Amino acid sequence: MSLSGIGNSNAADAYAATSAVESEKKTESSKVDTSKTDTSVKKEEAAAVYDKSKLSEDDRKAIVAQLKADQEKRQTQLTDLVHSMLNTQTNTFGQANNIWQFLSKGNYTVDAATQKKAQEAISEDGYWGVKQTSDRIVSFATALAGDDQKQLEKMRDAFLKGYKQAEKTWGGKLPDISKRTYDAVLEKFDSLMKPKESDKDMSVDKNNNASADKNNTVTTTEDGTVVAK
Repeated sequence: MSLSGIGNSNAADAYAATSAVESEKKTESSKVDTSKTDTSVKKEEAAAVYDKSKLSEDDRKAIVAQLKADQEKRQTQLTDLVHSMLNTQTNTFGQANNIWQFLSKGNYTVDAATQKKAQEAISEDGYWGVKQTSDRIVSFATALAGDDQKQLEKMRDAFLKGYKQAEKTWGGKLPDISKRTYDAVLEKFDSLMKPKESDKDMSVDKNNNASADKNNTVTTTEDGTVVAK
């Protein structure tokens, strides 16, 4: 009787263990399926967000308007920077040379220490000298435009606009130091915007290859030999 009881108990335990295992497998399988479903849903949601074809006409116009506004803001930033920098440069030049513009504003004298400091600032290697001032202007322009040639062209125009504003503020043609800065900036812009040598070489190679293909006729003989005439 005790043996029968033990047998029945073992069978019951084995059945229960088997059922538990099967139930756990089903649960894990269900989890995997759910995960796959969640991933699929997320992919669909992402597609819905980034699918350009689903943008409305108003959305497209809004994006274009925003890009245009950003571009205009960058150009204005450079124009304002040039205006401000050239004003400071010319004022420093005036202090260094004690010219009439400062006298007319009531600055009848420039003390020796101020004059010496200004002269150092506008020297060849000075902070407001031609080299450093032109470098800062072009560096700011390239930071805004990157390598985009069209954007660089617009930044060049923004510089010209800023220079004219500085002339208006100054009351006429800017001093020689600013004119030399102007020339240095345009020279650097031209250097950035001209085609690179590698681009020229690629263009020449393409033209040569096109010419060669046009002048040569390639045929294949019966035995598979390629002949160019």
